Amino acid sequence: MPRDTTDDSDGAESPPTGPTKSTDADGATTTAATYDRIAAHFSKTREYAWPEVESFLDGRTGAVALDVGCGNGRHCEPLRACADRVVGVDVSRGLLREAQARAADRGYSDGVSFVAGDAASLPIRDDSADLAVYVAALHHLRTRERRVASLSALAAALGPEGRALVSAWSTAHDRFEAPADADEGFDTMVDWTLPGGETVPRFYHIYAPAEFDADIAASDLRAVESFVSSGNCYAVVAPE
Repeated sequence: MPRDTTDDSDGAESPPTGPTKSTDADGATTTAATYDRIAAHFSKTREYAWPEVESFLDGRTGAVALDVGCGNGRHCEPLRACADRVVGVDVSRGLLREAQARAADRGYSDGVSFVAGDAASLPIRDDSADLAVYVAALHHLRTRERRVASLSALAAALGPEGRALVSAWSTAHDRFEAPADADEGFDTMVDWTLPGGETVPRFYHIYAPAEFDADIAASDLRAVESFVSSGNCYAVVAPE
């Protein structure tokens, strides 16, 4: 299972096995409402930073760091250790409240700001971030146009020497019954199960690795390195 579902999960996610169709056109609003609904329970299963993020940050420093789709802020903690200021952006205000509480409880709230915003239109000045992570959020955007736009928004936020780590769920994981065309991914819904048994569906675009690379190439980013790890596509990227 992709690392997004396994790091300290209690089995709350049921992984998809193939493509389904989504009819909801208002993706950003739906994603916000979905994660507002599950924020408290979701946050409890997202305790630790991913090792790929820790490896990316090793030896890197900067004045400003950005976490796009920050969720409960678990990656803002290692970012704060590398940067003087961290901005965490998420479309879910419920998750942002969890992130603020986590930062206060764990003692890294000084220098960390949490801002509500859309990944395709980031609320941060251009050329301002030295480091960024965009982890396990790109795949929640419902159209290719919005996904590529979000990658270009990340490029705009990065300074000329800035570097970021981007990830998304991948068809490379053997749990998925991927389409026959290995160069294309698929859309699916993944249920989150709340205590008591209620299920909350969430949209995912499961990327084929070649498609992931193509979307980065179509944006204003360039890939410094691209790889697959733990069922996820990753790329270390820089602005063009």
